[in-house]
Amino acid sequence: MTAAACPFCEQLADLKAVPADELVAELPHSIVLLGRWQYYRGYCVVVYRRHVTELSQLDDAARRGYFDDMCHVAGAIEDCFQPRKLNYELLGNQCPHLHWHIFPRYAEDPERLQPVWVALDRAEANLACRDMFQSGPCPRKETVAALRKELLAH
Repeated sequence: MTAAACPFCEQLADLKAVPADELVAELPHSIVLLGRWQYYRGYCVVVYRRHVTELSQLDDAARRGYFDDMCHVAGAIEDCFQPRKLNYELLGNQCPHLHWHIFPRYAEDPERLQPVWVALDRAEANLACRDMFQSGPCPRKETVAALRKELLAH
């Protein structure tokens, strides 16, 4: 996938067009998007600002800056929503643009000892399950507002 065909690059090129309930923050090395699956309240995707596919393509300073951004987001998620644990995933199989998924995990998670993708694969195939996993416990705008407030406080 080239930068021209990359959905993250498209969003980065026109951040004003990103819906308000999706763009959480613009950080020095990344943007933060509220993830689709808000059953895991606070789930975010931290997208690197340039089109690279691997961490190894970043120089030391850029890599540290990107990790600092990710840790800043993780801290905001922890402070806002007090999850039991955070799961971090760097995949890129579907969209090869450097991005991390940060999934808050809660005690009431179904299959809480399994990777989230087990439940999300099931949600893709089942409309009722999909609605539950996308909607989460509160409106997306409230989650975005809470995360923005926490990110600005630090």
